[in-house]
Amino acid sequence: MSKLKGKKLTARQLKQEILKLFKRHDKKRYNAKQVIKKLRVTNSKDSAQDALEKLAQDGVLVPISDNKFKFNKANEAVQERELHVGRVDMTRTGSAYIICDDLEDDVHVSAKRTNGALNGDIVKVATWTPRGRRKMEGEIVEIKERAREHFLGTLRLTRKYGIVMPNDHNMPMDIMVQHEDTMDAKDGELVVVQVLEWPERHNHSPVGRVTSVLGKLGDSDAVMKSILINNGFDLEFPEEVIAASERLKDTITEADLEMRRDMREVSTFTIDPDDAKDFDDALSLRYLDNGHYEIGIHIADVTHYVRPNTALDKEAFERSTSVYLVDRVLPMLPERLSNGLCSLRPDEDKFTFSAVFEFDKDDKIQARWFGKTLTHSNRRFTYNEAQEVIETGEGDFSKEIKKLDTLAKKLRKQRFKNGSVDFNADEVRFKLDEEGTPIDVYVKERKAAHMLVEEFMLLANREVASFISMKGKDREIPFVYRVHDEPDPDKVGELVRFAKEMGVQIHADSPEQIAKSYNKLAKQALSDPSLKILEPIAIRTMAKAVYSSDNIGHYGLGFDYYSHFTSPIRRYSDVLTHRILQENLEGRTKRVNKENLELKCKHISRQERKAVEAERESTKYKQVEFMKAHIGETFEGVISGIMDRGIFVETVGSKCEGMIPFDTMPEPFEVSNGRLSATGRISGNVLKMGDNVNVRIVGADLDKRRIEMEWVDEN
Repeated sequence: MSKLKGKKLTARQLKQEILKLFKRHDKKRYNAKQVIKKLRVTNSKDSAQDALEKLAQDGVLVPISDNKFKFNKANEAVQERELHVGRVDMTRTGSAYIICDDLEDDVHVSAKRTNGALNGDIVKVATWTPRGRRKMEGEIVEIKERAREHFLGTLRLTRKYGIVMPNDHNMPMDIMVQHEDTMDAKDGELVVVQVLEWPERHNHSPVGRVTSVLGKLGDSDAVMKSILINNGFDLEFPEEVIAASERLKDTITEADLEMRRDMREVSTFTIDPDDAKDFDDALSLRYLDNGHYEIGIHIADVTHYVRPNTALDKEAFERSTSVYLVDRVLPMLPERLSNGLCSLRPDEDKFTFSAVFEFDKDDKIQARWFGKTLTHSNRRFTYNEAQEVIETGEGDFSKEIKKLDTLAKKLRKQRFKNGSVDFNADEVRFKLDEEGTPIDVYVKERKAAHMLVEEFMLLANREVASFISMKGKDREIPFVYRVHDEPDPDKVGELVRFAKEMGVQIHADSPEQIAKSYNKLAKQALSDPSLKILEPIAIRTMAKAVYSSDNIGHYGLGFDYYSHFTSPIRRYSDVLTHRILQENLEGRTKRVNKENLELKCKHISRQERKAVEAERESTKYKQVEFMKAHIGETFEGVISGIMDRGIFVETVGSKCEGMIPFDTMPEPFEVSNGRLSATGRISGNVLKMGDNVNVRIVGADLDKRRIEMEWVDEN
């Protein structure tokens, strides 16, 4: 049990450890307080009580007097085949893994036992452990919730009906469509189809109707739409949602003035990318009579317009995030809200939710205030415009921007001193022509203006989470946290070995040491570009940040408390944060149902992962499209990966990755065990990860999203 001492477990881990405790001491009776004491964990008594009650609902424990529970021995006999609820993670072979919150390991389900379930569906799975094995097997016995109802595919017309053949391998069933439901699409055209009826029998087809006709597959617009649809995002908003957004008023009433702090006279401005259309955050600064100064972080008050359980709210939750592809944005909210009512456009009065901080002459926070406000943006800056003010000290609001920049640098320095990890993956950007074809690819440069905005958003997010946590220290107030677990020890071990071969020592005895080593690596990579290859590998050792009602802190930022408060136009998590925060201001306390909140957190996290995957797919497609216009040309690159069939090379500048097969090279190569190097069998030349090489582009396959390269001999 010593391994748990002083730890704060997630809800799933706590439930598992409590069950182990009762199984070990199957004659004992424990209440929540005794469980915490026995496990020696730092979770609250309320979280332990919640876990005990859930185990009782599962039939594993039996509640008795004095809030105590005992192990249900009668249930042990029937546990050979248990029922669990989880999400389907489908493989290309048709088998699946079911991810269940109450199980440590995923449940493998063979293709013949999936019973019509699709990737992402929420299902009930019967599980068992075959004799002689440690891993559980399962069979899906009920589909509780479908992840998607819209699919993209090719329409084939027959005399009696149409058939849509989905182009997503995660949808193995063709969809039948009546002729009157095809929107007059022609045979062979790409369409979006909505499933209206799912089959009750495994060998029957779903029935649907065509909702969009995209034309022939192959054009860039159709591909971008297919990426969105195949990742589960609807291209259009339902009519009732659009209608609801159009009915919203933008007037400010006397009641609004009474319930809000009026900050319209304070100097306020936004700083955003050149092509931004939705401005969901603004900054303000003013000096106070006591010699202190006040910084306001003002966020679009989406909750003023999007009320709980309305059509707008349900659609926003379902989407949970805006999706940013290379050439378009699929917004979480209709345009009237995202680019209009909620956008903090210059010279317009806006409803905002603000985090306001009073700093003393030594730049220390002396007071903080959260609440609803009215603000008026005096100026819209692009990042480049703000950067020019920082560098020259001249221009609109130069005094305010210079002060904010000075403070941001202090906050950033303190953050890294406290354990924040200095890793930011290179962000690839494109310059497109009028048809959306890429004519240039480059890595976005992070300048002081970007980091200025970033630090104040981090400040607001951290302080909001800290406020709620402290307010609920005696009795938890369920909240939406942005959490990030410690790095995976096995992956860190691989990185340590890899880095050692490149002459870099990484200390990994503790999470704190790992953070320091990663920051040191980031500095070394600035002077030795070959070490840049280690940064993405280091990032892959990290856990994925997710939303959760169980706060375990944010390892990557080095924060004990962190939430998302600053982007409600594009993230539903922030909408929930605003609602819960508002209900707990001005002496009020309100606790939402934690179990329901956790379910929402999981949905939002899933949607975020899908959006990230869609964004990656669109970037890869546009990189291949860019290289298609450069076939035959030579580029400088860096070896980014080695496998048995060849080496992967990432071009310098554009970060387009392609492969050189070994069988096209001047001699055969032997790959080292760790796949960190390859040695020529004739010359003895060694190719290592991070080496600079020259390559020629010989092919660009848009369908397979693949760039083909060949070795260019430098001699």
